[in-house]
Amino acid sequence: MLPKHHRLRSSRDFSRVYKHGKKAVSTHLIVRVYHGDKAQSAQAGPSLLQGEAVTGPKVGITVSQKVHKRAVVRNRLKRQLKAAFRTLLPAIAPSLWVVINVRPGATQCGYGEFLRELEELLTKLEVIHGHS
Repeated sequence: MLPKHHRLRSSRDFSRVYKHGKKAVSTHLIVRVYHGDKAQSAQAGPSLLQGEAVTGPKVGITVSQKVHKRAVVRNRLKRQLKAAFRTLLPAIAPSLWVVINVRPGATQCGYGEFLRELEELLTKLEVIHGHS
């Protein structure tokens, strides 16, 4: 599980990433990133930071019922992605917001494949460097 200060929680935050972020697509994942800064966050309203300082990147993970009908499978996919993202946290800028969408067909993926695809997409979006 990721600490609260690393999670996107409100629909307003997700919408901001969808509307203003950059997108990269792979076989099993869609990653959107939004480079927010303190000035934009303070200007945007109380739902973004609620009085807390920017302490690190924030991530939100969505797994639709189109991926799998059973919640237990969707939750397993989310846990694997959170673990993969946690390993990449030190290489990601603190002001970055990331939304990860899981595409249908990802139910056969394991942790290693998610980590590889996530690293590849974040490199493509110039969030991390390819030699990390």
